[in-house]
Amino acid sequence: MRYTNPIIPGFHPDPSICRAGEDYYLVTSSFEYFPGVPLFHSRDLVHWRQIGHCLTRKAQLPLDNAWISGGIYAPTIRHHAGRFHMITTNTSDGGNFFVCTDDIDGEWSDPIWLDKEGIDPDLFFDDDGAVYYTLSRRTAGSVHIGQCTIDIATGKKCSEWRNIWEGTGGLGPEGPHVYKINGTYYLMIAEGGTEFGHMETVARGPSASGPWESCPRNPILTHRSSGSPIQATGHADLVQTPGGHWFMVCLGIRPFGYHRVHVLGRETFLAPVTWDADGWPRVGDGRMIALEMESDHLPAPCPWPVRPVRDDFDQPVLGVEWNFIRNPIVERYSLTERPGWLTLYGGPASLDRMEWPTFAGRRQEQLQSCASTLLDFASVADGEEAGLTVFQNYDHHYEIAVVRRDGANQLICRRRIGDLAAETASMSAPANPLHLRIRAEKDAYCLEYGVDGTTYHCMDKGRMRYLSTEVGGRFTGVYFGLYATGNGKESSTPARFDWFTDRVSE
Repeated sequence: MRYTNPIIPGFHPDPSICRAGEDYYLVTSSFEYFPGVPLFHSRDLVHWRQIGHCLTRKAQLPLDNAWISGGIYAPTIRHHAGRFHMITTNTSDGGNFFVCTDDIDGEWSDPIWLDKEGIDPDLFFDDDGAVYYTLSRRTAGSVHIGQCTIDIATGKKCSEWRNIWEGTGGLGPEGPHVYKINGTYYLMIAEGGTEFGHMETVARGPSASGPWESCPRNPILTHRSSGSPIQATGHADLVQTPGGHWFMVCLGIRPFGYHRVHVLGRETFLAPVTWDADGWPRVGDGRMIALEMESDHLPAPCPWPVRPVRDDFDQPVLGVEWNFIRNPIVERYSLTERPGWLTLYGGPASLDRMEWPTFAGRRQEQLQSCASTLLDFASVADGEEAGLTVFQNYDHHYEIAVVRRDGANQLICRRRIGDLAAETASMSAPANPLHLRIRAEKDAYCLEYGVDGTTYHCMDKGRMRYLSTEVGGRFTGVYFGLYATGNGKESSTPARFDWFTDRVSE
């Protein structure tokens, strides 16, 4: 069977995967966005649909202190004895914890907190009942893979911390996962930093704590110093099909342009894994993966219905693909105040401030794409603003918006690049309601408006690379977002959005 990478496009990094019967479940990092830890379901490893999030309550995911690319790092999902466990790190509040559920379609438990010894935690359930808690740990200036055993009911340590492996010498050993395969224990980690030097390495040993023998062919996965259209591959996890075949999910990026930058974030890719006669894994085609790959061992194809590109806001809650920045102030969002519309009320925070902006966004998943909406915003108070943004983080974003100034509504375009912010175009708002559109093409975002929804006019263009991870970001990708702000004060004027579309550009 031939399949296309990435299997989950857009900002979906640090994938972890498990199997329960014939079904596969996958989670990724979410950083400062809420809800946290998106949860995906597949029956064939190729076609995935998002079924929810693991962290949907502020009690599970406090983000009040989350900085740019703070919050949730590198989750691991495991299925053991009929129960799902998801373990992760809230870098901004509390450290490491896990949640669990017996119903993958239901709510997850409140957090069970663990020792704050590092990041990228993993859970391994051994045959003798021992539960191993493994992570990337820094002590005395050294980064290594640390481990202890825990009581899975309480999270309490059952053994002392020990340094079990320092990797092969690459930068920042992280993302550990422990497996038992055919009676042998394997420890797989990421090294080299989550940039262009990223790689995946593996070791094996007689127990879940080693001692570890490094694979003589390490790294088993890397695209460093290659001309591949996929780069920065690593932070991987393994899964076995019911038929006994193995596959790997990993993160990677798709850079573009002369400057080799990426705006979509780190995405989730899939590769077949085979085992050599000497007991070491071999990934893809000679340590590398491709945009088009083939495997005779994938489960039978089981595609899901295609997600509609248009959201008419006619459901009681926003769909699972929508996110907020930090924990939302729920009183500022409504799907019932005007049925069939998303109503937003702006607060003092703008998109430039690391607080609680009124923002609802969806990941940009393809480089050539187009987001549009119909905005009804009849402001009567100076300073009130609402519109459509393409958002990397608080310091890097572009928007097209309606703002009230000197008693009149203006249509503006704004670009924020680091500590420089400029209003790049303005005019009297030509209509209300007004069609707004951001079109991603080649290496630029086109900020456009229309009166009838058929003809659009470009007001401004901003280079994509200034919203790239290499220029302005850390670990997240770009969102298309709807927003409202009072620019320093509470707004009393509702910003109403009739619909939102996100489609591949023609």
